[in-house]
Amino acid sequence: MLRWRRPTASRIAPLRREHAEDCAAIHATGFAHPWSALEFGKLIADFATVGAVALDPATSKVRGFVLSRRAADEAEILTIAVSPSCRGYGVGRDLLRVHLQQAALSGARVMFLEVDAANASALALYARHGFAKVGERPGYYRRPGAAPATALVMRRELK
Repeated sequence: MLRWRRPTASRIAPLRREHAEDCAAIHATGFAHPWSALEFGKLIADFATVGAVALDPATSKVRGFVLSRRAADEAEILTIAVSPSCRGYGVGRDLLRVHLQQAALSGARVMFLEVDAANASALALYARHGFAKVGERPGYYRRPGAAPATALVMRRELK
């Protein structure tokens, strides 16, 4: 994607098992310990998970995804990732907005997530969507060749 030209808006659709390979490839670009396509396939198929995928409207290529697990009236974002070529264009924002609506419609009243305390762009995204810090988990994220990172626990009410 050329940086000087804003891409067309993504088509947000339900996350399906056929997206598992693309999710694994995108996840590997943003996480030190990425999940495999097999792991994504199992999570997507689980009745307790709900997910959304951002697709290029012309090619149906996966631009990003979000995956949550629901228990009773609570949900937790397990992961959200955007393809490097699509970062900075609002794909994550659009995914998160739609996903929060999906979670609320499925009966969730509150959403939780964990995020690396040093991930400024993710923290800004979550703050814009009404998440607030409710706790910390020191040493939660393992990082190759570096000290473990602190995870911030964040929460947002759903309407």
